[in-house]
Amino acid sequence: MANKETGAPANGLTYADSGVDIDAGDALVDRIKPLAASTRRPGAAADLGGFGGAFDLKAAGYDDPILISGTDGVGTKLKLAIATGKVDTVGIDLVAMCVNDILAQGAEPLFFLDYLATSKLDPARGANIVSGIAAGCRESGCALIGGETAEMPGMYEGEDFDLAGFVVGAAERGRLLPDHDRMAAGDVLIGLASSGVHSNGYSLVRKVVEVAGLDWSDAAPFAPEQTLGDALLAPTRLYVKACLPLIKAGLVNGLAHITGGGLVENPPRMTPKILNPVIDYTAFELPPVFKWLAETGGIAESEMHRTFNCGIGMLLCVAREDAEKALSMLAENGETGIIVGELQAA
Repeated sequence: MANKETGAPANGLTYADSGVDIDAGDALVDRIKPLAASTRRPGAAADLGGFGGAFDLKAAGYDDPILISGTDGVGTKLKLAIATGKVDTVGIDLVAMCVNDILAQGAEPLFFLDYLATSKLDPARGANIVSGIAAGCRESGCALIGGETAEMPGMYEGEDFDLAGFVVGAAERGRLLPDHDRMAAGDVLIGLASSGVHSNGYSLVRKVVEVAGLDWSDAAPFAPEQTLGDALLAPTRLYVKACLPLIKAGLVNGLAHITGGGLVENPPRMTPKILNPVIDYTAFELPPVFKWLAETGGIAESEMHRTFNCGIGMLLCVAREDAEKALSMLAENGETGIIVGELQAA
């Protein structure tokens, strides 16, 4: 029976009455504990439930480490995941956007934390999202040691949710990247292929899809064997396993993760002002998804280059005399690198 003046239940309001289900949160934690446990690595137990996560750098094999941290999200690619109901891969995007960034500083990813905010917590959907995060952590050798789930009715509506990720990595002192002292005109730029659009430029992608009058369930014009939604949800590639051995071998002078700003704004972030990274766009073919976006949206070439990765997800700067060895090591690690440019005097 309700209070006639306030409308509140006679026995008092509960948190559940306001739209927050503590039991659902507990159920989600139970579901994701084994996912976190699957990411264990030396230095971290990856257990959940405490107020903080611990990591033992000595157990991870470091002598005199510098810690490198990073944080990022998935952006409006989440709108596509929500619209299609396919939420099991955006967690990989989340990890990739963070770990690829600190990799560009020469750091090995050590541990990861996530933040999931939603209007109403669905333990099954939440577990699907975290399954992607755990998959990304496993692939990059990074322990998922904690996180936060926030149920915030009124802040988010319906199926909406948001993700944020936080990674901490380490490099031995003196091995941080970029190494401007070693960079010189003539150094070559080696490009590593992207898996597609990755996690940047999706506001423009969604606008192109709108202009084309397509639904996410339609066959992708650039990949007819897939739906448009599935094709555009291809997760961001993780480059840790391919690049870390080259970094530890001292073959890499700099790395550029090609995210927002594309191949125009990201490469200069790794070079000193006296050197310009010059990309040869004829050295690689524009993948079908980017050709379709450009043609359908009437997007100028310059706009494509500064918005999208255009098929190159990571760029390595190596001395010209080390290029052959670097390409060989990449191949040994299952990665095909191609020379896509060089450093030139500014």
